[in-house]
Amino acid sequence: MKAKTVRPLGLYIHIPFCKSKCAYCDFYSLPRCEEKMDDYVTALTAHLTETAPMAAGHTVDTVYFGGGTPSYLGPERMTALLQTVKKHYRVDRHAEITMEANPDSLFDEKSLRTLRRMGLNRISLGVQSSDDAVLRRLGRIHTWQQVKDAVAAVRKAKIPELSLDLIYGLPDQTMDDWKKTLFDAVALGPEHISCYGLKVEEGTPLWQQRDSLHLPEEDLQADMYLYTVRYLAQRGYEQYEISNFCRPGHHSRHNMKYWTLGEYAGFGPGAHSDFGSVRYAYYRDLDTYLDGRLILTESETISESEREREYLMLSLRTTAGLDVRTFENRYRQRFDVLEALFVDYERHGLAQRTAGGWRLTPEGFLVSNAIISSLIDALAEEKQRRLEKAQRRDYRIV
Repeated sequence: MKAKTVRPLGLYIHIPFCKSKCAYCDFYSLPRCEEKMDDYVTALTAHLTETAPMAAGHTVDTVYFGGGTPSYLGPERMTALLQTVKKHYRVDRHAEITMEANPDSLFDEKSLRTLRRMGLNRISLGVQSSDDAVLRRLGRIHTWQQVKDAVAAVRKAKIPELSLDLIYGLPDQTMDDWKKTLFDAVALGPEHISCYGLKVEEGTPLWQQRDSLHLPEEDLQADMYLYTVRYLAQRGYEQYEISNFCRPGHHSRHNMKYWTLGEYAGFGPGAHSDFGSVRYAYYRDLDTYLDGRLILTESETISESEREREYLMLSLRTTAGLDVRTFENRYRQRFDVLEALFVDYERHGLAQRTAGGWRLTPEGFLVSNAIISSLIDALAEEKQRRLEKAQRRDYRIV
């Protein structure tokens, strides 16, 4: 009798609480709601428990506590949530379990050790800059010294994986400012570094100040990005996605699920899922969630053509790139229509061949949205041509 295939599954658990709201943040996060934390853990526990039977055919190989600021929830509540996951899900003994944290709210060494024994093996630390003045302008409430103290606590607790989040293209930031932040971050020896270009999102405090902000010009921000790729490569960090770099073998396994169309189930208000061929998201309202009303703001079964577009878009975010054989076999679509476009991108230094297909270069990543749009348009036009050809053939037969 053939054994049943057990599929991998990632769990994303959203913790919406923050000490304060950063000026650039458009995630669903809520400052000054500490009195609701216990009720929230109760609601999350119920949600995780109710969903578990649907994951009976899966093995959880990644768990990601994101936010908000999960570390602000406190070690006891985090421990309770981990216990719930371990109790109700089949969790791989080598699962990657990540907690996002801010330097000012990271647990002490003893609490980190306790969570490490429960399986927590990765901390993603929100750093953004090594300049205290820049941090204050962003609404961050930690200092660079607190970053160094937090990294020391992670190391003493023997949590094996540490990631630092950084932002470039900040107001008034010069290339030298960014170089110093990169230098300071690398000096801390993290296994993983994420570097994001600032986006001024509508509805944030920065958006309201946008007319008075002195943001780096587009060319300077591009130069910051290209410098980042070169500098981190020289320091032993491989780029594996547009914004993510790691020591060999230390990529974020959970985030790779998003870029390789893996399955993940989200919990909490605002959390997204791609589970059981359905994409869905929960309403961004804490009180509704606390009442046990799991209202969906979106829910759709993903069509094959949509998956095809997603594969193009997401695979080209990674340095592994797009595999031609995988594309043709999975989506029953010839690659010829895209090949000519990639050859042209290659001539302009935006793409390069791999052993099995194509990937974008760092310069290509800078204009990846335009490239991906042109590829998707080319596929749509080819499908329309084939449809019209088939219709003409059917008409002649009739």
